[in-house]
Amino acid sequence: MEIQLSQLMPIPLQDKLLQRNSDIWNKEVTFQQGTFVKIKAPSGSGKTTLIHYLYNIRYDYTGQIRIDRKPWPSFLKDEISAIRQQSLSIIFQDLRLFDQLTAKENVELKRVMIPEPFCTSEKVEEMAHRLKVAHVLKQSGKTLSYGERQRIAIIRALSQPFKWLLMDEPFSHLDEENTKLAARLIAEECKSRNAGFILTDLDHDQHFSYDVNYNL
Repeated sequence: MEIQLSQLMPIPLQDKLLQRNSDIWNKEVTFQQGTFVKIKAPSGSGKTTLIHYLYNIRYDYTGQIRIDRKPWPSFLKDEISAIRQQSLSIIFQDLRLFDQLTAKENVELKRVMIPEPFCTSEKVEEMAHRLKVAHVLKQSGKTLSYGERQRIAIIRALSQPFKWLLMDEPFSHLDEENTKLAARLIAEECKSRNAGFILTDLDHDQHFSYDVNYNL
């Protein structure tokens, strides 16, 4: 699954971003499946906006985003739903967990929405142990620390099939040890599926062996 950006520019940020030297905005960029992509993005440069555009939940832009050479607006609703179930997973910066559900229910809700569940409940438990959140699986979302919520959101994203994983500052509330654990799990899962990821963050880091680095 190839993702192509062609002269993409956020309308609300256009005047500001045209003054910047970006590798992404207003450029021709192609993301090849299986590559690990880092996009370094200072505050206010549109990193969350970009992730939302790629996931097709914001549309206030000029230019095009093409999925396998087909622009997002040309997909039917059921086709977009299928892409989000089978090919495109996401870790939102604001995580979007349901406070009234337990941590495990938040993961299960995503896992069982797939017509044929991709991973077993046992696999979810295994990932929770690896990220040191197995003890909070039965707690409600509202009782979790932000770091715990972040790790549950990572597990939820990995519980579905994908060809691309979109990540918006996925480790912002994790210490170095827990970041290494999460990065190792993500890299293993991506490689086992021949999948790639696009990660936006504020700084340079050593969490992954990136194939491509961009400045937003």
